[in-house]
Amino acid sequence: MWKGFFLWTKFIQKLLILYIDFSKMNSLMKKLIPNLLVFTFIFFAVNTAVSQEITKYDYLEVIVVQKANNRGKVKRIRVEEQASLEGRTISIDEMEDIKETSTLLNYMNAANWEFLDRKAIVSDDNDPVWMSYLFRKQK
Repeated sequence: MWKGFFLWTKFIQKLLILYIDFSKMNSLMKKLIPNLLVFTFIFFAVNTAVSQEITKYDYLEVIVVQKANNRGKVKRIRVEEQASLEGRTISIDEMEDIKETSTLLNYMNAANWEFLDRKAIVSDDNDPVWMSYLFRKQK
């Protein structure tokens, strides 16, 4: 492979020597210009693709039930068994014991879970508010 590459560069150098008027240049310039042009050609002709790996995440859904108009006081937290919890430092029991949404967010932040989204479902004024918190953590 390299032998063919060097033969190709020598061929390009000889072509360049034919087309460049070297009568007015010294010997250093006669050697430098073809080599520089070949290097420049190879540098821009070789296209190396560097791919970026797609980041993989684990996702976790936490259901929070709050009383209506209760300013972040949690009535109940429900966390289903999920594959993303296997081998993690957080536990379902600890999350279900939390009584405020800010405490839940701080707890998840301390465990390096990134808050992603929140969806709320409200049926009536006095009914509890069901909120789904989505968190993600890089695998």
